Amino acid sequence: MREQTDSSRGGGRRRRTRGGIQTTRRTTSTDRDRDAITPSSTSCYKAIIIRGRPMAAAASSSSTTSCSRGRTLPIIASLVPFLLLVVASCPAALASATHGHGGGGGRKHAAARANHQAVFRAGDEREAYRRIMARMARMAKDSNMTIQSPDGDVIHCVPAHLQPAFDHPMLRGQKPEDEPVERPMPKSGAAEEEEEEAGVFPQAWSDGGKRCPAGTVPIRRTTKRDVLRASSARRFGMKARASSNARRDSTSSGHEHAVGYVTGDQFYGAKASLNVWSAKVASAAEFSLSQIWVISGSFGNDLNTIEAGWQVSPELYGDSNPRFFTYWTTDAYQETGCYNLHCSGFVQTNNRIAIGAAISPTSVYNGRQFDISLLIWKDPHRGNWWLQLGSGPLVGYWPSLLFTHLGGHANMVQFGGEVVNSRPSGSHTPTQMGSGHFPREGFNRAAYFRNVQVVDGDNSLVPAAALRLVADHPGCYDIQGAYNRAWGNYFYYGGPGRNVHCP
Repeated sequence: MREQTDSSRGGGRRRRTRGGIQTTRRTTSTDRDRDAITPSSTSCYKAIIIRGRPMAAAASSSSTTSCSRGRTLPIIASLVPFLLLVVASCPAALASATHGHGGGGGRKHAAARANHQAVFRAGDEREAYRRIMARMARMAKDSNMTIQSPDGDVIHCVPAHLQPAFDHPMLRGQKPEDEPVERPMPKSGAAEEEEEEAGVFPQAWSDGGKRCPAGTVPIRRTTKRDVLRASSARRFGMKARASSNARRDSTSSGHEHAVGYVTGDQFYGAKASLNVWSAKVASAAEFSLSQIWVISGSFGNDLNTIEAGWQVSPELYGDSNPRFFTYWTTDAYQETGCYNLHCSGFVQTNNRIAIGAAISPTSVYNGRQFDISLLIWKDPHRGNWWLQLGSGPLVGYWPSLLFTHLGGHANMVQFGGEVVNSRPSGSHTPTQMGSGHFPREGFNRAAYFRNVQVVDGDNSLVPAAALRLVADHPGCYDIQGAYNRAWGNYFYYGGPGRNVHCP
């Protein structure tokens, strides 16, 4: 992470600093330990029907309304073994309803079918919850070290070959691959950029130089509360179906964007630096993120994406901290992929960076600016897609075997911001994108992407010269771009959401 000063935008010398570490603690370590997922044996459960309030069309987000929040959460958490489960006697009751006779038979059969579907849904949820508990119990058991973060997170240091990625049927029994020898380099004429300080990526858990031992990777502990906030245990850590979050015209699903994109060519990666903000998110049904999308396929069910950036998602993480995240899918968010390490797929190789952990410090309005530099690129020899911190350390990779279209190349790359607008009370959400201020306010006030580049077929970094800018609703969130020698292709983006021009 690098601090940006006003002189850096104009091409002057930039100053590096790690800044202060935010240490706001939301729960005690005792609370976290009690809340951590542990194995539970249950054989018969009382049927409990959970009725969450219906979402708007925006239900395609990775965040949906939680039925367990506020003061009721500790009570519900204590009942977690009973949630989303059905008693073994339910099938008997279903059979009785199905074979009933007399008046209103049609209504009875309809009710029986509904109950039948509920039984299977509850069964799926029960099995999904069991798998999550078992996976996290295994992570805790396999951990060589546990680190308590000042912000309340618990980090397990798990042997790299035992991380979730290797639960994938096509990766089982493997170990992380060696780092590629060749990495993308700028072509002559590209904007000059200072080298990232090796290993500098401030996160609260690593305050004071903490790190996991060599040969292990840091994995953020998943808690019962994390699972309970999700709309579905079966889809925990996944974006909603048919969300098509990479689409620029997806406002009908409640997702709103302000992005720059390039298309019409073959791309083998992307790189940019973006400043990090503590964006305010209005409800647990919404999120705000800033990221890079590497995309291939159509925007139908065959969409492949690789994504990385920072996000504020109260549903996924339980707080309002901006967090480093990754995502992938091979079927337009239907059944494949997940955030971070919530499923098998992404292979982490770095022992100093925890995916899903909070980024600290963050940018301050009219004050210091802190940005992170991300590079996603395809190894021309092995075909894996690597995630790198600028010109610094590698985080890990998405194996090429996960993908269909991205097994070859990307046909679109996007950079920018996205929010979910659930239209609370019928009005536009006040959830912020970026800093929560419009691009016209400029440096020290608005969010930015700078040194926006793509990787070409020669494994070279080239400026994204054909970058197109689009904002779904400029009155809510806007975008403005320019070019200079210090920042190359860059743009400011974001906004406050609801305002007089965005009712």
